[in-house]
Amino acid sequence: MDRTANAVWKGNLKEGKGTLDTQSGTLKATPYSFKARFEDESGKSGTNPEELIAAAHAGCFAMQFSHFLAENGTPAAELDAKAVVTLVPGTGITGSALTVVGKVPGIDAAKFQELAEKAKAGCPVSKALGAINVSLDARLG
Repeated sequence: MDRTANAVWKGNLKEGKGTLDTQSGTLKATPYSFKARFEDESGKSGTNPEELIAAAHAGCFAMQFSHFLAENGTPAAELDAKAVVTLVPGTGITGSALTVVGKVPGIDAAKFQELAEKAKAGCPVSKALGAINVSLDARLG
């Protein structure tokens, strides 16, 4: 199974601009730029690769975790997962911090934590990010 995305970049690094398109059409001519990546902490000037990695990581982890919870006989009513990907200019991406708050009837905190750790380790995006630190903060809400 392959998934595709296309990036078009025009100009040099600092003044150039680009657009991203995805196979699904979710991103269509979505702007990205040096400013969006390195200068605009608000995230309002367009997307960037790190934001897209964070979205992929949070989504993948939530799906993997929901599977393990269902296998345990305690399906989640809701999982609110977030990933914060850290980019250190000049160094690169150094980490992805996962946070999840779950509404899971019938599970205790220890089992919730155990399955969250298993999902972090088993999520295909976590595995792909093996060169960086992946942390997890999991709690019932």
